[in-house]
Amino acid sequence: MAWASSDATTIGAVVRPVDDRTSIIAVSGSVTASSEVALMDAFVSASTVSSRNIVLDFRQLDYLNSSGVGPIVTLLVRANRHGQRLSTFGLNDPYRHIFELTRLSDATAIHDGEEGAIAAIGR
Repeated sequence: MAWASSDATTIGAVVRPVDDRTSIIAVSGSVTASSEVALMDAFVSASTVSSRNIVLDFRQLDYLNSSGVGPIVTLLVRANRHGQRLSTFGLNDPYRHIFELTRLSDATAIHDGEEGAIAAIGR
């Protein structure tokens, strides 16, 4: 589990392996510019030698601001460099809209539930 906090924000990023090729990063709390360390720590933890699929779980996301998009983009870039596929689920409508406006939805498919997100990237 990785945690980061600052005066106004706290993020939780917990890694849960699905199998030897797929891990879920459950993001909770607030995602802001100060979230990068926690997200990158979770990414490193999820990225084993055989890991090819990362699923981002945003069901417990409380807050995402424009500066929080940066750490998510950094995670996506690193996953791309490692040849990993990404999938996302659990975004409520306002945050889904942010993903669409910033074109994050072009880099990671957005699904309603965990099963669909895992199935979309394959195992």
